[in-house]
Amino acid sequence: MLLFAIVLGMAALAASLSRPLEPPERDSASRKEREPEPPTAAPQPAPAAPAAVSFDAAENESVRLPAGDAATLEVSVEEAGTVDIPDLGLSATATAVTPARFDVLATTPGRYELTFTPAAGDRVEPAGKLVVTSAG
Repeated sequence: MLLFAIVLGMAALAASLSRPLEPPERDSASRKEREPEPPTAAPQPAPAAPAAVSFDAAENESVRLPAGDAATLEVSVEEAGTVDIPDLGLSATATAVTPARFDVLATTPGRYELTFTPAAGDRVEPAGKLVVTSAG
């Protein structure tokens, strides 16, 4: 019986020594006071989405875009082929159901010709003009 009392006393002593001195709420609060929080970045405005610009190659239209604005150009065609914007070094294929698509950021004002070359031929046809105007 004495041995049982000694074991019980040792267990109680070990349990009292292993408990934290401060309650967990205080401990985490004091840690927050000692540890500075990492700086947070100020929210920045989201960049503007590129403008969507559509061309119909058969109509040979002109579309204006301010210099420095991003745009997604879609060029619809009546038959399969290739649409090019030679002055911007861009080329994309297109079909009657899938337009050619270009992501552009024209920074220099000017006129940029769009051309269409049918897959079944080698004649180059005008497909429109992208007119980049001075910003401001």
